Amino acid sequence: MTQLAPIDFRSDTVTQPDEKMRLAMSAAEVGDDVLDHDPTMRLLEERVAELLGVDAALWVPSGSMGNLIALVLHLRRGDQFLAPRGAHVLDAELGTAAWLAGGMPRPLEWDAGPGRVSADAVRAIAGTAGPYYTLTSRLLCLENTHNAAGGTVTPPDEHALLVSAARETGLRVHLDGARLWNAAVALGLPPAALTVGVDTVQVCLSKGLGAPVGSVVAGTQTFVEEARRVRKMLGGGVRQGGVLAAAGLVGLERIDDLAADHANARALAAGLVELGWEVVEPQTNIVLAEVPDLEVTLAGLRHLGVHASSMAGKVRFVTHRDVGADDVAEALRRISSAS
Repeated sequence: MTQLAPIDFRSDTVTQPDEKMRLAMSAAEVGDDVLDHDPTMRLLEERVAELLGVDAALWVPSGSMGNLIALVLHLRRGDQFLAPRGAHVLDAELGTAAWLAGGMPRPLEWDAGPGRVSADAVRAIAGTAGPYYTLTSRLLCLENTHNAAGGTVTPPDEHALLVSAARETGLRVHLDGARLWNAAVALGLPPAALTVGVDTVQVCLSKGLGAPVGSVVAGTQTFVEEARRVRKMLGGGVRQGGVLAAAGLVGLERIDDLAADHANARALAAGLVELGWEVVEPQTNIVLAEVPDLEVTLAGLRHLGVHASSMAGKVRFVTHRDVGADDVAEALRRISSAS
């Protein structure tokens, strides 16, 4: 039997840099970023800061490091931070928020829709005073899009209410925007419209934008100066980082291309529904499917050469620039043939 060519929906992190991106990397102007600030790295950071509507930005090797740097600088040891249930900082960063940043996590239930929390929920916890030995709430961590909820989007009006509630209760706000570009494209808004009022924000270059590595954490100039120190403490200082930053700059030119990923996700979801799968229509590029037996389903998909992953007890398919509409149609054909 001829082995079927794999179609990889495990994550948008599996994207490969294309020829244009590889050429940009090979031709990048570079310098020692730890000593003199690599010129291409500086250009990338300035461009991201402009897109996010903040003063300054810092390249980091990963989104997890970007989030951790923000938490380290926002929290004192033993401070409580709030985040929506299933947030990446709670469930997918190996407890570094507590281990290294010293924060006590407090999950918030999704009382405003999948992956979304209400301003009232923030006030109910952070706005309630207690005796001296109770936890001090210091930070609200938001996530847009919310990965574990299936790439759901928090619109700017809800975001504004959450930021307002945080301010009223003395909280700082960090936004995990690993897929903020997807949220902006889904809403038809500039990314800066989704960062209004936050103290810090992290965005990823190595997901839908297709760069091989890298994220950016951003905020005030003072924050970035301190963040550079913490990055070095964590081993995240790089030398000729412009080779990697060049890939990020190419990725930023392709933000609007994410609309194709969203369309492919909707087509995949609709096709699965036609085949009898229980799927909620995706808002961005993540499709979650409820199945009777998760492990059996994933194994069956692998046998068909359709690679997916698990998330929140469901099958997760993620569309990206390396799987097009033809790949979605072929995946649905294979699944249908096995039904």
